Amino acid sequence: MDLGLNGKIAMIGGASRGLGFAVARALAKEGVQVSISSRNAEAIAAASAKIGREAGPAVLATVVDARSAEDIARWHAATMDRFGGVDLLYPNSGGPPPGPALKFDDAAWQNAFELLLLSAVRLIRLGAPVMAQRGGGAIVVPTSTAVKEPIPNLSLSTVVRSSVSALSKTLALELAPQKIRVNQLIPGRIDTDRVREIDAENSQRAGISIEEQRKRIHATIPLNSYGDPDGFAAAAVFLFSNAASYITGASLTVDGGLLRGI
Repeated sequence: MDLGLNGKIAMIGGASRGLGFAVARALAKEGVQVSISSRNAEAIAAASAKIGREAGPAVLATVVDARSAEDIARWHAATMDRFGGVDLLYPNSGGPPPGPALKFDDAAWQNAFELLLLSAVRLIRLGAPVMAQRGGGAIVVPTSTAVKEPIPNLSLSTVVRSSVSALSKTLALELAPQKIRVNQLIPGRIDTDRVREIDAENSQRAGISIEEQRKRIHATIPLNSYGDPDGFAAAAVFLFSNAASYITGASLTVDGGLLRGI
């Protein structure tokens, strides 16, 4: 199947590792020119080199703090200078620290707001007009199963990502007349560095080994395993592609059956 992605231009945040990297690599393998960003200069350079070796199309790597409006604007300008436009957006960033809601002070809440929600608003606000001028495009907004069912000890992520979910649906309605599709992609327990860090934190709280913690989580997942980043990335590629041309305002869950809601 021709997914209609060859030659498109994508901006993918938080792409030095984990799900952001997997999505960038998967798009590049479909012939997409990818502009990737991360706070870590060494890590994003390494990610760019790896994608270039594996996939071939041009890769632009930019050091960006997702909380900085200036960094996001500079990244967008660099993408426009290098590739001449943008067709696909994946507004992604790292997650805030774990912990119960009342543990965090105002600064922690503000940081989570800027990291997760405001970063997405800023990137889409820059990218959407360009996409409209080019005849449309697609935005895939990653969140978490926490937007459907709160995850214990991830209060910052649960609360702020729920706002990101609402942003996705709102933008799907607002941008549809400009032929820009907006969909939410919800990962469950995908085997990334971030999930391993959360497992380590929760195993310490429970006084058990990381291996036992992972076994307990596996037991709650109908498919009895963590997901693979490449499988998640394939779902993102689908939502970006022509195969999903009549899908907007939707939420696709990639969680092995973890969520029980109908």
